[in-house]
Amino acid sequence: PNVLFIMADDFRPEAGCYGAPALTPNLDRLAHRSLLFTNAYCQQAVCNPSRSSLLTGRRPDSLRIWNNSVHFRERNPDIQTLPLWFKSHGYHTRCIGKIFHNWHTKVHGDPQSWSVPEFLHYANHGDDRAVVDGPLPPNLARTTSGFGYSGPGICECRDVPDTAYYDGRVADEAVRAIRNSPSQPFFLAVGFWKPHAQFNAPKKYWDLYDRSKLPQLLNARPSNAPDIAFHQSTEVLGPASNQKIPDPSQVAEMRHGYFANISYMDAQLGKVLDALDNSPAAANTIIVFLSDHGYHIGEHTLWGKTTNFELDARVPLLVHVPGVSRNGARTAALAELVDLFPTLVEACGLDRPAHLEGVSLMPVLRDPSTTVKMAAFTQHPRPAYYDRTPTKRPEAMGVSVRTPEARYTEWRDWTTGVVVGRELYTDADEPAETVNIVEQAEARGLTEACARVLRTRFPEEATRP
Repeated sequence: PNVLFIMADDFRPEAGCYGAPALTPNLDRLAHRSLLFTNAYCQQAVCNPSRSSLLTGRRPDSLRIWNNSVHFRERNPDIQTLPLWFKSHGYHTRCIGKIFHNWHTKVHGDPQSWSVPEFLHYANHGDDRAVVDGPLPPNLARTTSGFGYSGPGICECRDVPDTAYYDGRVADEAVRAIRNSPSQPFFLAVGFWKPHAQFNAPKKYWDLYDRSKLPQLLNARPSNAPDIAFHQSTEVLGPASNQKIPDPSQVAEMRHGYFANISYMDAQLGKVLDALDNSPAAANTIIVFLSDHGYHIGEHTLWGKTTNFELDARVPLLVHVPGVSRNGARTAALAELVDLFPTLVEACGLDRPAHLEGVSLMPVLRDPSTTVKMAAFTQHPRPAYYDRTPTKRPEAMGVSVRTPEARYTEWRDWTTGVVVGRELYTDADEPAETVNIVEQAEARGLTEACARVLRTRFPEEATRP
């Protein structure tokens, strides 16, 4: 089979098919032909560690990649990646858009993984500003407050075509690639840059939403949560030394912009799906849609990712395997992004490389009531972007387990492994996570059970260099 591997960036499961108010008709139609995983999780909620993990089938600790500035090949020079494995088994592999992380590292993307050079894979999200032929339409005061800590505001609404921004060009190139696909099986990776900030989708996508009718923001920190669980939201609000705090109208505008970005990305996805449906490859192509991690848009007082909270750890995951997956089915089975490598290898009948740490989800695709794992694991260091600190090393690592009943997190000193903070949120409190109940007497049994599971992945005595 061919593989169409589609990634979004910073996209929590905010889609119609997940019961959310975002307008996503193309994701919804993909869900009708796929198995939708309601409980899929990333391994670390920031771009480089997450993408490196899922594309190599190794967890962040095994790769020793926990930040955006170290390319995975600096510490794992000979590791097989998902597309490289397919390439070595006779597939034509191609990258269009952002698949591997790129901007902060010495190496951009992973050239050896692809049969042809990568397309629009390397850029800074802040550079994704409208580009059109002729004069650029003016900003529309109705939707642009100018909030931002440097340069233009983080929100922008212009009446421009989809191709004014990266994702429109990514979609057009993906359409061309499908129409001109080679005779050999293909592994086509399409990486959309949205809904990652900047919040600057074309005007027609802003116009899909009435800002006053978007979901109410619940922005309080969970009661009894340790301070170490949070961060300073520097990605959106700017450096702590010169941070601007958005007023209520700016908060509402950024939340509106995130939804507009989602619908813009969804429209580009639709173009790619249409091209596949109209091609000879349609009946013999596996489709995977996922995001690298979730996102906060004001919840818990946070903007961006880099936490172990459910909103950052949980991701959308849709998988269509012709003749196997049940169209329109849903599963509550726990899944991790590290499972995608072994799943696709099995689905395509390839040998499985020995280094993989995930498990194949094919049993779940065949029977959505089945489960192949009892826990999903996520982690994140503190400071969140420790590579920007003078010591260039973390002070602590937060390790988190999601079971069918709860999320349990331990914050451990980087050097000694001593636990300096704990959190427990039950399934009934997900994803809002309003109360940390780890110290409540009635939660002791659940806490101990979750802690035992956590230590199967993150041993208590483990220390780090």
